Amino acid sequence: MKLRLALALLLSTAAAPALADPAPSVPQRVDKLEKEMKAVQRKVFPGGSPAFFEPEIQAPQAAPQSAGSPAGAPLNELTGRVDALEKALSQTTAQNEELQHRLQIVSEQAARDRSEFDTRLKALEANAAPPAPAPVADAAPIKPRGKPAKLVPADADAPVPDAKPVKAIATDKPAKPVKEDTAPVSANGDPAEDAYMAGYKLWADKKYADAEVTLADVAKKYPKHKRASYARNLLGRAQLDEGKPATAAQTFLANYQSDPHGERAPDSLFYLGVSLTQLKKTDNACRAFGELEDVYGATMSDGIKAKLPAAKKAAACK
Repeated sequence: MKLRLALALLLSTAAAPALADPAPSVPQRVDKLEKEMKAVQRKVFPGGSPAFFEPEIQAPQAAPQSAGSPAGAPLNELTGRVDALEKALSQTTAQNEELQHRLQIVSEQAARDRSEFDTRLKALEANAAPPAPAPVADAAPIKPRGKPAKLVPADADAPVPDAKPVKAIATDKPAKPVKEDTAPVSANGDPAEDAYMAGYKLWADKKYADAEVTLADVAKKYPKHKRASYARNLLGRAQLDEGKPATAAQTFLANYQSDPHGERAPDSLFYLGVSLTQLKKTDNACRAFGELEDVYGATMSDGIKAKLPAAKKAAACK
């Protein structure tokens, strides 16, 4: 009986080392690192060819028992491979993290740019006057009650605001006419000036249709001349006086937008608000008056400054 018990204990002690899990060998470590390296490459370079990247990292399988670890040169070679793979894996992981960080920075910058662009676009839309009604509205213009001369004085575009009489212009340096100008040289050497004064005289005589033709021709033939801004503004005035506020609003807006530094750009912005007021577009009229104050507040002529409070009151601006 004692002999059997001793044999059983001896057998159980001998079988114990065989049941324990052996430690992973160097080749197994190499295989595991290669699989992890391929997984990182597949994440950094999505869509890679299946011929180069395995689809997933497979679960580790039970390693067969090894008869022993190699020694000498084979062991050194395998150890070198493991070290190289571990170093490459570390570098690739760091590069992946850096790329993700840069992508996040680019995405945030793009979001800020979109937000800034939307803000600027809304500001421009808020300040810009809306498109004027179609010319059909001229067939039945909304005429102001009584005499419209209070907001549209008859002498606003006379040469007096230039602080010199018309004849004195002859002493100025003549403006160089554009190439397409075929008109003969006038007595004072400036055909653009003479053409504008002819249009102004027609407007002052209340011959609005003839004045519109003459002034439109001046703006077309001499677009770079000083009087081009005057001609476009007075063209809008003639249209407004003729009872066509919709067409006048288009003319005033075009003069202001095409030449904001022109001498009559502030006047056109002012009369744009007057035209919109007559069209019952009081909100847009107040925007025009507000932009006039913002852009030309310190450089407005005394005449426009004097008329602005009454025009804002007519449009019920706050």
